[in-house]
Amino acid sequence: MTVPFRFIHAADLHLDSPFRGLAKAPDQVREVLSDSTFAALRQLTETAIRERVDFIVLAGDLFDEADRSLKAQLLLVREWEKLQEHNIAVFVIHGNHDPLNGARADLKLPGNVCVFGAERMEYRPAYRRSGELAAFVYGLSYGTRIMTENAAASYRIQPEGPFHIALLHGNVDGDGEHDPYAPCSLEELIGGKGFDYWALGHIHMRRVLYEYPHVVYSGNTQGRNPRETGPKGCYIVDVTAARAVELTFVPLDRVRWLEHTVPIETAGSEQELLQQLADAAELLAEEAEERPVMLRFLLTGRGALHHQLIDKAVVRTLLEQLQEGRQRHAGESWVYVYDLAVHTGAAIHWNELAAEDSFAGELYRLSERLADDEAQWREFAKDAISPLAGHSKIGRLLREELDELPAQWLEQARELTLSLVQGTDT
Repeated sequence: MTVPFRFIHAADLHLDSPFRGLAKAPDQVREVLSDSTFAALRQLTETAIRERVDFIVLAGDLFDEADRSLKAQLLLVREWEKLQEHNIAVFVIHGNHDPLNGARADLKLPGNVCVFGAERMEYRPAYRRSGELAAFVYGLSYGTRIMTENAAASYRIQPEGPFHIALLHGNVDGDGEHDPYAPCSLEELIGGKGFDYWALGHIHMRRVLYEYPHVVYSGNTQGRNPRETGPKGCYIVDVTAARAVELTFVPLDRVRWLEHTVPIETAGSEQELLQQLADAAELLAEEAEERPVMLRFLLTGRGALHHQLIDKAVVRTLLEQLQEGRQRHAGESWVYVYDLAVHTGAAIHWNELAAEDSFAGELYRLSERLADDEAQWREFAKDAISPLAGHSKIGRLLREELDELPAQWLEQARELTLSLVQGTDT
């Protein structure tokens, strides 16, 4: 048995993270993005105070760079001082982005903050704000940017602890989209080490890998690029006297990155499509709960507008119109459409074409045979470009491309050719 308590699990704050590739965005957009990681930090503090948590655990990458900015350090200490005023402790490990060997200002941390070192796993008691012992918290920071060894292998509980929380910044089960730092397996974390809650950092998508013991990625607190879509924030973790665990996700993000798919079948003109996109943007703004939204539209499906959307000038004009949008009042949330991607096709009835006794039908059946036989497709492609093979520069480029021969080339060639043969808009 233990006393009931509540804590926050957060990670990957990446304070002062730069936002690249948005030089053409309005000043308002760039200013809000630049402040967004700090705004998420302030929201974390406000959430901890409002929800009356007993302590916070931060599982690495508080800063975006090893040589962290003075601004980020000062603002973080200021937030920790606010937490100290409410008797809320903070337990911290550093990760690959902010290892302990990075340049730091000589700042005095408030007494409620415990930063775990990089020499060995350490543990500290965590108390309720009223003073009762709630748990032991364990952690190991990165001393340098790269940690290739299995840090979890060194974690051991202290049996006298009432509840055991392990902070780990690493890659569980080899997620291929992230660097393989501090690699370990889920089976290892749940297989008898005795920890009740693994508070993980490094992977920016929140996920609960296992329950009892809980193995949890909280994700990052603020999306920083188009790949980090959807709500970002932290988990409030409630532990009962019977050691039952309940997780509640709380969004902290100041700006939300979204991707939204819009089919073109029902749009009869560029004007209709533009209105559909504008309506979708407004709806997404409402669903973001008054947060600014960075939005990427993905146009899909088949329809009459496919021919117009092949023209980059048309797409660029639609994007410019969406970026201008409707005029919003000061302080009102905005939606900035930063990209309009086109993955559409012509309105071709493939099933009918497959059975059609015509030149177009024969072309379609040939493309199907090529799709099923890579060797035949390569030979066909080689013959098709042979008139250009003798050109000194073009020939070399084509030979390099043939080594790869992307599968989508065949699909694109089939659609373009059949659309032209049939007299269909492409």
